[in-house]
Amino acid sequence: MNPGFVFGNFWASLFVIPLGLFFHWLYFFATGRRGVGLLIPGGILLVAGVVCQISMLFDIWQYTWPGFLLAAAFGLLEFYWFAGRNRWLLIPIFILTSISVLFFAIFALGSLSSFRIMGQSAAAIVLIAAGLFLMLGKKRERF
Repeated sequence: MNPGFVFGNFWASLFVIPLGLFFHWLYFFATGRRGVGLLIPGGILLVAGVVCQISMLFDIWQYTWPGFLLAAAFGLLEFYWFAGRNRWLLIPIFILTSISVLFFAIFALGSLSSFRIMGQSAAAIVLIAAGLFLMLGKKRERF
């Protein structure tokens, strides 16, 4: 454990996440909830720091980059929540969150389809198991 290893792998936990928490502290405690604009960069830095830290630890940058879109949506959501709830902010929040979730789902399904269990695609095994569950599960009464 040398300093280069710690800074190289935990830079997000050392610098980015604490800065996001600092912006939140400024809003909630230092400004008496008057500086609501501090929540946008605070939320973005907090979520982006978590995304970067997870990506660094597991080396999965190619799958987690949609988290940066989610970070912007989270910052705007905090602003919406604490700043009088301007309903027009929900449009970019919804768009950014939808795109982020869509890309996460695409990359998750793509990595699942390339994952093999005993020579078979994991996606095929999951689909067969889901079909069996639907066919053999309890039958619900219809109206």
